Amino acid sequence: MSSTNRTVVVTGIGATTPLGGDAASTWEGLVAGRSGAKPLEQEWAADQAVRIAAPAAVDPSEVIPRPQARRLDRSAQFALIAAQEAWKDAGYVGKAGESPAEDGAHVDPDRLGAVIASGIGGVTTLLDQYDVLKEKGVRRVSPHTVPMLMPNGPSANVGLAVGARAGVHTPVSACASGAEAIGYAIEMIRTGRADVVVAGGTEAAIHPLPIAAFGNMMAMSKNNDDPQGASRPFDTARDGFVLGEGAGVLVLESAEHAAARGARVYAEAVGQGISADSHDIVQPEPEGRGISAALQNLLDRADLDPAEIVHVNAHATSTPAGDIAELKALRKVLGDDVDHMAVSATKSMTGHLLGGAGGVESVATVLALYHRLAPPTINVENLDPEAEANADIVRGEARKLPVEGRIAALNDSFGFGGHNVVLAFRSV
Repeated sequence: MSSTNRTVVVTGIGATTPLGGDAASTWEGLVAGRSGAKPLEQEWAADQAVRIAAPAAVDPSEVIPRPQARRLDRSAQFALIAAQEAWKDAGYVGKAGESPAEDGAHVDPDRLGAVIASGIGGVTTLLDQYDVLKEKGVRRVSPHTVPMLMPNGPSANVGLAVGARAGVHTPVSACASGAEAIGYAIEMIRTGRADVVVAGGTEAAIHPLPIAAFGNMMAMSKNNDDPQGASRPFDTARDGFVLGEGAGVLVLESAEHAAARGARVYAEAVGQGISADSHDIVQPEPEGRGISAALQNLLDRADLDPAEIVHVNAHATSTPAGDIAELKALRKVLGDDVDHMAVSATKSMTGHLLGGAGGVESVATVLALYHRLAPPTINVENLDPEAEANADIVRGEARKLPVEGRIAALNDSFGFGGHNVVLAFRSV
């Protein structure tokens, strides 16, 4: 295979989510069908129409030393925690270019990249420091405010932590950001720019203004009396998403680089498909034409047989329009092949992590292939007939995937502005 069309594999995973402070506990929660949603306990929540969210199960202050945490926005804290877990999981120790691990794991820093996305960036820093300015004056504003609020702050800090010099990037495409970051990383390796890339998404937006704004635009569920049942993708009573926070990160490598150091490989990162709706700044195109185009783009460019696809981690935010448009798109492009695909909506448990969703859901998709097990979609009490007609939704409990042969899975991510990204992974 030429140096400009290299096979890309996943060698490390990391996550911190509403279900757990690492990838293992997050996966355990997903398989068990546990919700991370809960009532908001902050004083400001009392005046909100939406008073529920899915906060991180482990606060970053419990992991990151206080002096370091003071210089990082919460979104960057999550990214750093997930990235460091993935980096260690891949077998690397310390910065690239420094002493390799005992097993010889090593990467040239000039061949190492980082691509960490966020849909909103350091919004909590921006809003909190503006309050400081108004209430305490100019001199009390933190000198770290600008690097903390920059959307590229999480990626920059991850790049610094691992010593990446091949390129540090930050795609910003709303709720498709995390998936676009991983797709960008795949291309960095495939085209020869890097041998290893740390990639994923992060978000930390549980704050009065985002909660009020999403609530007023009728995007979030107002089922305040039942937080754990509020996120209900594909259910006839779905009424919006539950806001979550956290990060999910993968370490991607060229297959040659991974093999040379004897790395464990979770899955192959087959490729990405991208499109834009050009329909509306918020509403999805109702027939899923843009999603269909992204999926077709993936199939046209990747060495992927639709018959291999047995699992889909759906974007499925629990909104009335978006959930069905996605399934229509799958049916339009994949036809009857959809009938043997186990479709899971893990946002029913994690809530919607916005720009972090694609990162966390890629971790879930990779682990589904690795363990050959599809997580359930919870809270589906009355399945929408249109959903039932277009897909096989995994409900109630996790479902075993085929144990023999090579299998593949899709991870869908879509964002305000009409951004569509479909990632494909395959077992090894």
